[in-house]
Amino acid sequence: MPGSAGVVTSRDNPHFKRLKKLAESARARRQSRTTLLDGPHLIEACLQAGGEVLTVVRSARTDPAAAEAFAAARPDVRQLVLGEELFAALSPVATPSGVLAEAAWLCPPPAHGGVALVLLLEDIQDPGNLGSILRSAAAAGASGAVLNSGCADPWSPKALRGGQGAQFFLPIEETADLGAWLTDKPLQTVALSLHADASLYELDLAQPSALLLGNEGAGLSLALLSAARVRARIPMPGRVESLNVGAAAAAALFEAVRQRACRAGGRATP
Repeated sequence: MPGSAGVVTSRDNPHFKRLKKLAESARARRQSRTTLLDGPHLIEACLQAGGEVLTVVRSARTDPAAAEAFAAARPDVRQLVLGEELFAALSPVATPSGVLAEAAWLCPPPAHGGVALVLLLEDIQDPGNLGSILRSAAAAGASGAVLNSGCADPWSPKALRGGQGAQFFLPIEETADLGAWLTDKPLQTVALSLHADASLYELDLAQPSALLLGNEGAGLSLALLSAARVRARIPMPGRVESLNVGAAAAAALFEAVRQRACRAGGRATP
């Protein structure tokens, strides 16, 4: 049904069943290398990055103008209209936007040029946290993110919402053996730990660096802490014991951005 709006009224419809699997199953997403995007913002981010939208799905209650305009611009894209109940069954949010899209994964190649800044993520299990971290990494101009097998699926609908499309711009390596990945890399490897003596602000992050962050509750494993060349903490003068891992990632990434901007401007970093 390229370029036309097919009305889906049954849960047994093969298009609906395929999309339902994408909404719920990381395995289905890996096998097909496709995912579901919720809302116009993510769809636009995908297209801006050069991604491929395969199907646009809208609720029967949604104003069809936007979907029809999209169809006119891209007549090869399948258009589906779902009843409100079926659309809600696909939507990953309590208040659906009214527009979804099936899109192919877009994996940017590893970045070359500039000073390397890589995130290594161990067992980040909450997809919202993972998406937020990837968004900060993309905003900071990071070279890429390396995820171990214990991390949430970065292409899940919830992680995509948290990342706001960062997955389409940031090189991501999944299911990596982080310890092996670090071997012989020409990078300063910095493990963020609450128990480190050194402050993150004392380090030279203007040099090629890899930042290591661990599980929301347990932090980094002892093996990965041992593999890092430096351990550092984020100073917290307030009356809390720790930061959310997404906030910690953002603080570390943008301290590197600050130092690199200072270095480029000829000013010394503290």
